[in-house]
Amino acid sequence: MKKNPEQIRECIANYQNCPMGTAVAIIGGKWKIPILYVLRERTFRFGEIKKILPQVTQKMLTQQLRELERDGLVIRKIYAEVPPKVEYRFTPLAKKLEPILDSLCAWGKEYQKIQKSSKKVA
Repeated sequence: MKKNPEQIRECIANYQNCPMGTAVAIIGGKWKIPILYVLRERTFRFGEIKKILPQVTQKMLTQQLRELERDGLVIRKIYAEVPPKVEYRFTPLAKKLEPILDSLCAWGKEYQKIQKSSKKVA
């Protein structure tokens, strides 16, 4: 649904209560989108996620997963084993992000292509 300029101004002025502000607050940050992109495939253990995203520190990965769990996008399941086994997976609410994640990926590829071709010209 297209918004008129007044609706856009009102949303920006009240960004914390704006739907866009809410979305950015929930999935914003350096690692949340990559984590969600990984978890869309299947259930993963913590160590598997860490191997796929080696640049993220253990502390940051733990923090981001906890925030995603708190916000209802990730389910964390703990198994009573020694050593403890913890798995993470998408919630039905997070599943609704899949087309957005696909669009972000497609946009990023297009952007990279444009940047690459503009550097060749310069």
